Amino acid sequence: MREDKPAGYVKSENVIWFVALALLVGFISGVAFGVYKSGLMQGPSGSRPPVAESRKAIEELTDYVRQHPTDQNAWIQLGHQYFDLEQVDDAIEAYEKALAIDPENANVWTDLGVMYRRNDKPEKAVEAFDQAMQIDPKHEISRFNKGIVLFHDLRDEKGALAAWQSLLAINPDAKSPGGQTVKQLVDHFKNNHQDKK
Repeated sequence: MREDKPAGYVKSENVIWFVALALLVGFISGVAFGVYKSGLMQGPSGSRPPVAESRKAIEELTDYVRQHPTDQNAWIQLGHQYFDLEQVDDAIEAYEKALAIDPENANVWTDLGVMYRRNDKPEKAVEAFDQAMQIDPKHEISRFNKGIVLFHDLRDEKGALAAWQSLLAINPDAKSPGGQTVKQLVDHFKNNHQDKK
């Protein structure tokens, strides 16, 4: 039997769902949606360098890698610069060249995954995050980002939940880039799925 409610009434379950969804959208639209950067190209505050500085760095690094094509760190730096300027294809190319030199860098795989996602290749993004986790089974950011891509791009709520639960198994106090705990996100999803059964 349906209860009659005053106009404008919103069920508390719906409010919780909308708040959680808004927080999730905030995660996704956050700076690089929480991707871990090695810190080599960031300033002391972790902020992005001005565009002019990034373009100058790109020119210098491009010249450098032409002369030193096996310098993995230079390719990583170049990828980070392109990443910061949202030059997705160029970032992918630089990260792939870095990984061709040494594929055992979980952070670069994670950054590559973010760029694949921004290039509308969510399946490749998930593969890159999986590669990062294979290299470093305790890699937290790749697990968080995998959950984001599974949930937002591939509409795989169960897979996203599993990715976030695997993160909590490593670090029960893990937080999203927005500051919300991953446990809160997981608990909400568990409750929401139970309500649907």
